[in-house]
Amino acid sequence: MYEEIKSRFAEIEKKLFDPELSKNPQEMIKVSQAHAAMKSLIQLIAEEERLDSEITANQAVLTQETEADFKALAEEELADFIIKRDKIREEIEEERHPQGPNDHKPAIIEIRAGTGGDEAALFAGDLFRMYVRYCERRGWKTEMIDSSSIGIGGFKEIIFTVKGQGAFGALKYEAGTHRVQRVPDTEKQGRIHTSTATVVVLPEAEEVDIEIKPGDIRIDTFCSSGPGGQSVNTTYSAIRILHLPTGLIVSCQDQKSQHQNKEKALQVLRSRLLARQEEERMASDSSARKDQVGAGDRSDKIKTYNFPQDRLTDHRVGQSWHNLNSLMDGDLEEIIKTVKKAMRA
Repeated sequence: MYEEIKSRFAEIEKKLFDPELSKNPQEMIKVSQAHAAMKSLIQLIAEEERLDSEITANQAVLTQETEADFKALAEEELADFIIKRDKIREEIEEERHPQGPNDHKPAIIEIRAGTGGDEAALFAGDLFRMYVRYCERRGWKTEMIDSSSIGIGGFKEIIFTVKGQGAFGALKYEAGTHRVQRVPDTEKQGRIHTSTATVVVLPEAEEVDIEIKPGDIRIDTFCSSGPGGQSVNTTYSAIRILHLPTGLIVSCQDQKSQHQNKEKALQVLRSRLLARQEEERMASDSSARKDQVGAGDRSDKIKTYNFPQDRLTDHRVGQSWHNLNSLMDGDLEEIIKTVKKAMRA
């Protein structure tokens, strides 16, 4: 059933270990990415085949076994194996038919405080911690790129990477405006406030994906600043890059050196350019297709976090979940799967 996929993976693996490949760094990156993208699919196929064997074995027991206790145990195991196999098959179909060409890539997430003052910045910090917890559950690594804190645990803006196979494909549906309704820590009279934060999710772009010509950018240096705008060092280590053809501006000041900040800023710039390229591609498709893949206006409200009622509502699918404490601790798998499934339907 999957012989063609296995054959293609074997060819990629053979090419990956070819000593000649090391002489072409850009081709090596492409082959490595293709190998990583297919490896998880091959592992899922192996698991489906294992479950098929277990199902066949249990069905054989049911046709031969006469003792009631053993028969009941085989029936219970059979039902469990079938549920697991069906779930694996759904994951295989998702891996075989991703909704976008960049779904297998790592992600860059940008969270910004919206309306609501300090409470919005605190909510942005809560969203950041929520996504970090979710990534920890998935075994993905997160790395800070840039941030602007308010000094009481919140952020005006925070940008970080998520390193993990398929991170962008899982997290891209988090892009949009997130609204919170709660009594803030800054509120003295117990009134419920409504605040927002925006989330942007970009596919992490490699140099092989987007080429940035030296003549297309202007690089400025400045001193890093902390909460309240005060300077935190006297060296010009912070970097601001202007991409002249598009007008995009990227800043980075959280790294230890000017060189590191420049590399991180270029990484974000490449990813924003790749995202813009993808949006232009989708804009040339039908508007229905554009809506399906969830690449519409990022300012649209997608979720409401209602703390007094212990409820999170996703407005795109019209569904709510309770136990906000658990969800804010990164227990997002069910929500993300539900939204992905609805978008694919």
